[in-house]
Amino acid sequence: MLYYKTYKNDNTHEWTVLVHGAGGSSAIWFKQIKEFKKNFNVLLVDLRGHGRSKDVKKLQQHYSFDDLTKDIIEVLNHLKIRSAHFIGISLGTVIIRNLAELEPRRIKSMVLGGAVTGLNNRVKTLITLGNLGKKVLPYMWLYKLFAWCLMPRKRHKTSRLVFVEQAKKLCQKEFIKWFSLTKHINSLLTRFNKKRVNIPTLYIMGEEDYMFLTPVKEIVRKCNKTFLTVIKDSGHVCNIDQPEIFNDTSIKFLKNVGTQKYNSVYSS
Repeated sequence: MLYYKTYKNDNTHEWTVLVHGAGGSSAIWFKQIKEFKKNFNVLLVDLRGHGRSKDVKKLQQHYSFDDLTKDIIEVLNHLKIRSAHFIGISLGTVIIRNLAELEPRRIKSMVLGGAVTGLNNRVKTLITLGNLGKKVLPYMWLYKLFAWCLMPRKRHKTSRLVFVEQAKKLCQKEFIKWFSLTKHINSLLTRFNKKRVNIPTLYIMGEEDYMFLTPVKEIVRKCNKTFLTVIKDSGHVCNIDQPEIFNDTSIKFLKNVGTQKYNSVYSS
């Protein structure tokens, strides 16, 4: 089973599940925990091969998004959490979206930060170069290149450093397994975009998320129960770049889901 950590709040039965991205760990939510645990029960997980989940199913040669999603379902079952609000960042948003396909009843709402919903030509080029070099180049070279391309500005430095430090805990074999997922991500995202889910969803994107903001705007324009907040002076990892705005916006949305205020303010 994945490594997980919970923060219990005796004043509520509501759960939030925080899902990090590739190369990170639950440690990337360090600027969210204090505020979220005031309002919800909080569950943090380290995805397989990351953080303190390094030994999970270590003999498996290849990963799929279904494998990663079922890891989280296993933790939910173990903790007897029937449904929850899910908050994700970067590739963690793809795993949450996949959970919405496999077991939609588990998800009350989704907050997707730095969401990956489509790939522009720059991302596709990076993925192609990465797949060509992943077995011969040190993985940290590739990871630092991706981190710089996704978070290029000076004010993104903290986000870059956090993700690079967490990625150092991976090994080359784990990096290759995770990077191999990129071969299938475009077809997966295409399928998601053709099949909408009826789950309240808030996208939170940095204004300087040059790789992924445009596809999200297109999805929000077409979908009901789907909303977008764009944060100024923020890049791809907006929960670290602008944590106060990320936290306030997320918590307000989650607390209003299913209420009259949600119906009047958030309904499109």
